[in-house]
Amino acid sequence: MPYAVDMTAAPFNLDAAAVEWVESTIASMSLEEKIGQLFINHNNSYEPEYLDGVLENFHVGGMRYRPGPSAAVQAHIRHAQSKTKIPLLIASNPEMGGAGSCDDGTFVSTHLQAGSHPDKAIARQMGQIAGIETAALGCNWAFAPIVDIHYNWRNTVISTRAFGNTPEVVVERAKEYFDGISESPTACAMKHFPGDGIDERDQHVVTSYNTLGYEEWNRTYGHVYREMIGHGVQSIMAGHIGAPALSRRFRPELADGDILPATLAPELLGELLRGELGFNGLILTDASQMIGMTQAMKRRDLVPAAIAAGCDMFLFFRNPAEDFGFMLDGYRNGVITEERLQDALRRILALKASLGLHLADRSELVPAVDALAVIGSAEHRAIAAEIADKTVTLVKDTQNNLPLTPATHKKIRLYGISGGSDFTMADPLGYLDVVAQELERVGFEVHIFKTAEQRKAAGEEGVNFMSVISDEATADYPEKYDAALVVANVKGFAQEAAIRVKWSSPMAAEIPWYVTEVPTVFVSLNQPNHLIDVPMVKTAIHAHADTREAIRVTVDKIQGLSEFQGTFNENVFCNSFDTRL
Repeated sequence: MPYAVDMTAAPFNLDAAAVEWVESTIASMSLEEKIGQLFINHNNSYEPEYLDGVLENFHVGGMRYRPGPSAAVQAHIRHAQSKTKIPLLIASNPEMGGAGSCDDGTFVSTHLQAGSHPDKAIARQMGQIAGIETAALGCNWAFAPIVDIHYNWRNTVISTRAFGNTPEVVVERAKEYFDGISESPTACAMKHFPGDGIDERDQHVVTSYNTLGYEEWNRTYGHVYREMIGHGVQSIMAGHIGAPALSRRFRPELADGDILPATLAPELLGELLRGELGFNGLILTDASQMIGMTQAMKRRDLVPAAIAAGCDMFLFFRNPAEDFGFMLDGYRNGVITEERLQDALRRILALKASLGLHLADRSELVPAVDALAVIGSAEHRAIAAEIADKTVTLVKDTQNNLPLTPATHKKIRLYGISGGSDFTMADPLGYLDVVAQELERVGFEVHIFKTAEQRKAAGEEGVNFMSVISDEATADYPEKYDAALVVANVKGFAQEAAIRVKWSSPMAAEIPWYVTEVPTVFVSLNQPNHLIDVPMVKTAIHAHADTREAIRVTVDKIQGLSEFQGTFNENVFCNSFDTRL
């Protein structure tokens, strides 16, 4: 079979006993158990009965759970590992440290934040804390680091999730993250092959494309993948990202309508990733409910097609019984050959063996409850605060509005901008109370702006967006307020193809018309690309995170109490001259 796995070579490096365990385990499995190993379940419930049903009916090889309190997550994982016939790969999304893997995990930094300071050790610290906290939960597989390159400022799905906009910074910081998390018993799945950051769209809602030519791709994304494969990364998540020039490099006859996302493209997974790049590890799909995949073909066809194309594991059921049946049918009707099934199984079990899961006593696969003490620890939060202090970035201050202090600009008009509630159901303006608290803590007098909708919700009658404009935009604004602070926390990837500022109404009163009246400071707690929508602001800060640590050090720097140390790349100016003014 072309590109057959060598379990004794990197990244698995198995000894003879481990290889024998893989082969004998495969030989002992029923067909249904073999098919089940190909799936990574998304655990939609913490109930033991739910888990028992998944394991008994679908024999899954891995799982990723819904984040929750660390104690509940750990107990959930412990139950799963106690009931499975073959130890499970337990995946999490520790892209920012322990946060994202459990509700009380430490937010260390985003990928962009870790690339926004000369100190490359920030990425290593993020990986270290991610490894420590997720291992305490019982996780052994990280869907990270992200090795996409943020070339297109309009791309918002990786705008904060890429280390930067050059292959050099991505390689340097991804290696640091990998080395840090590898200090814990954790395998990495870097993502999203063949590389996001060219298209502005989000593959959660539409197939996106990497449109670079073969030579340019090799110099950029290809360079990143070669370096990371050589560095020992164990698995790669294929994205629902098509690459027309790369596909046609190996299949010149492909018509536009035949270009498939990498998860379904054998030429990208085989000839390119396995062949030219020499990747011997495990390939998994990105989430299989994403429209970037599902728009390509019928579900009954794409489920086995992903494995046939060269993916070894399939991320998430849509309907468990249906998808399991589709995969089984795909094997029985020859879409998945016996050779391809055996090779996928060897890679799955080899990854488990490389982590020592085959040697561990079942009771030792998940740490004791007292291991949870490291999650969200004071030590980890102190590291996060140090990183926040290093990475808060002054993008511009062309009118020299800073510093603003309680002595010089006591009365602050505070505006909050959010993208509205998203799938996390978190309060989209919850951060604003923290901002107000931190401003008041140092002596500012804070006046929070309320939109017409917010005022109506509070019981005010006879108010509408025009009346709010009339109330807000008055000639005595400079007498009422000494300065304005606009704080944006706009999120929402996975629900829309692009993310931009959305104001509360036409000509909204919170849009920075007041830049001509008082010193105005704009702070982003998430997206780096807001200047395209607020070019009129002359002072812009990127704080990277909505944590109290990040907000506190931002308030300190606005006062001139400490220096801005963060750096930025040209994406912040969004290819428009007025954003620099």
